[in-house]
Amino acid sequence: MNSTEKKGRRHPDWIRASLVRTGRGGDVRGALAGGGLHTVCEEARCPNRGECWDAGTATFLIMGAVCTRNCRYCSVRHGKPEPPDPDEPGRVARAAKKLGCRYVVVTSVTRDDLPDGGAEHFAAVVRELKNEITGVGVELLVPDFSGDEKAVLTVADACPDVFGHNIETVSRRFPEVRPQGSYRRSLSLLGFLSRERPGMVLKSGLMAGLGESRAEITEALGDLRATGVQIVTVGQYLQPSRESAPVDRYLRPEEFEEIREEAVAMGFASAVCGPLVRSSYHAEEASRAYNGSVADK
Repeated sequence: MNSTEKKGRRHPDWIRASLVRTGRGGDVRGALAGGGLHTVCEEARCPNRGECWDAGTATFLIMGAVCTRNCRYCSVRHGKPEPPDPDEPGRVARAAKKLGCRYVVVTSVTRDDLPDGGAEHFAAVVRELKNEITGVGVELLVPDFSGDEKAVLTVADACPDVFGHNIETVSRRFPEVRPQGSYRRSLSLLGFLSRERPGMVLKSGLMAGLGESRAEITEALGDLRATGVQIVTVGQYLQPSRESAPVDRYLRPEEFEEIREEAVAMGFASAVCGPLVRSSYHAEEASRAYNGSVADK
């Protein structure tokens, strides 16, 4: 099966972001700039940011734009960040309301410098969003909090609608790609929350093309399902800078569809897989698909 295209050209033909233009992108930029806010769309150089911004959506990046870790797949700056701004949760909520958001995704840099890894700040953002916007859906994409179970519960007890934590890559590639993280620690975090808060919707994601095999992708999906994860995303890794890890291969759309079918067969309620898929891409639709699958049971 010719399922991949090796590196050697910038991008294959199927790696093309949507060029939708509705004029709403300027509204998003204005709301973010006015609130002094960051988005992972910009900091991680997401290929879908034009499409999402024109749809009036953005993934808020809280606690600054400087990360205490230096993962090889990520373009977010590494260094010593400033203390979290206590006014930021309110600004996020007001910006989301101004944009008319009914579903908000919030993520952060990793803050190993904070005693709780920023857990209480995440919780404050969830509370502000739910206080400001009636009926809003809130999805979080959190770091591993260095395995601190108390921090995990602090976030969960704020009642986000979806609790996300990405493993990003397979077990064998973790030491090189995520040297300050741990594959088992990430799985343990998700498994702990599944046991302690069985009603919490759990989500995780993988990037393909970082030197893993198909068998390793299957193994990682199985590990995630065993922890209780219900929603999974798999997308193509795209090298964001010259200093980042190189792309090992480009998976064809047909292979992503095979991975999606494999994930569904494993029991994931929702699997979103494709070349341009990112963990927050079409997040509301994935959440709805999960809720629909549960209702059908």
